[in-house]
Amino acid sequence: MKYDGIIIGGGPAGMFAAITAARQGKRVLLLERNDRLGKKLLITGKGRCNVTNDCSAQEVLQNTPHNGRFLYSAMTAFPPSETMKFFRQCGCELKTERGNRVFPVTDKSQTVLDCLTGELRRWNVTVKTDRVRHILSENGCVTGVVGDAGKYASDWVILATGGVSYPATGSTGDGYSMAAELGHTILKQEGSLVPLEAAGEDCPAMQGLSLRNVSVKLVNAKGKLLYQDFGELLFTHFGVSGPTVLSASCHLKGDGCKLLIDLKPALEEKKLDERILRDMQMYQNRAMENALTDLLPRSMIPVILRRLDIDPAMQANSLTKQKRRELVQLLKAFDVEITGKRPVSEAIITSGGVKVSEIDPKTMESKRVKGLFFAGEIIDCDAYTGGFNLQIAWATAYAAALAAGKSGEQ
Repeated sequence: MKYDGIIIGGGPAGMFAAITAARQGKRVLLLERNDRLGKKLLITGKGRCNVTNDCSAQEVLQNTPHNGRFLYSAMTAFPPSETMKFFRQCGCELKTERGNRVFPVTDKSQTVLDCLTGELRRWNVTVKTDRVRHILSENGCVTGVVGDAGKYASDWVILATGGVSYPATGSTGDGYSMAAELGHTILKQEGSLVPLEAAGEDCPAMQGLSLRNVSVKLVNAKGKLLYQDFGELLFTHFGVSGPTVLSASCHLKGDGCKLLIDLKPALEEKKLDERILRDMQMYQNRAMENALTDLLPRSMIPVILRRLDIDPAMQANSLTKQKRRELVQLLKAFDVEITGKRPVSEAIITSGGVKVSEIDPKTMESKRVKGLFFAGEIIDCDAYTGGFNLQIAWATAYAAALAAGKSGEQ
């Protein structure tokens, strides 16, 4: 049987592309290598699914540090407001939280997946479990695909196989080899929105400690500011994680980078010094390890004292003015030496992939092969946390499916 079009990959971009094409009256086949759709979607947003960000198209692009300009047409045509409208019309109620993050009111990613699979059924999309190995073409035009279970004929193909993060969900880079086979340049993949590894024993000593409302700066070896953020941070056995760190990872370049954490961003140095002085007077007869409990989380106190070479048993009234000043400076710029990123398999999103200069930004069609389109993470675009990457998936899938449907009519 010949289909009007084939979508490879049953993740967010693939499912949405299939729905969009089917709504145009196209006979669509969705091929997914897993035995079920949306495995990666289920773990996004810690299982809650951060569907999009309630902001303008321009703000999405501002939060896309890597190849954001490429997405201008697609994002303008299908901004977050359209994403929210789609889900609400399909019966998936949404809510907006801090940072304009949009979630289903159920707080369950399964709700979003049920919404998408329901639409696939409603629009009669044929879904098959098969691992596609090659995209077929003749005279520079797509003619179909070859999977483990056989051949499938079609006039166009949308490649939406994702990246290489979370390989257990099926993101093993199959799409890259298929695109390369057809002459596309595939840029090196690495983790984006990924935890960072740190030198020394301080982070492991504070493992599990979560900090809220801290200011974070990423600087290079020369002290140049690469990125700054405000929010949450988590110490781990290997280094640091949390929303601020994941976004900072997009900007990590070269060796010698440091994370500078302002533990007390609401207090200027003078006010912080006065606060510490008050605490030292209040707890003057206590040991330093107990005198700082109002100021710092307990697991952080030994690390701070060790860095300042202060005996934990020393009485608070023995703290010199000089040491107090050093304490102020450390609390305003607690430095963590970054040694690198965690493996790409642990990343939320993949940076790298199909080179954007080889894709038409308005239609997501390949400039190398007629009838080949791209959607989602396989494209070399990535954004910060906050629903922006899923918004890229919806917008590119919409652009690809719309254009693919029209191309088949010509």
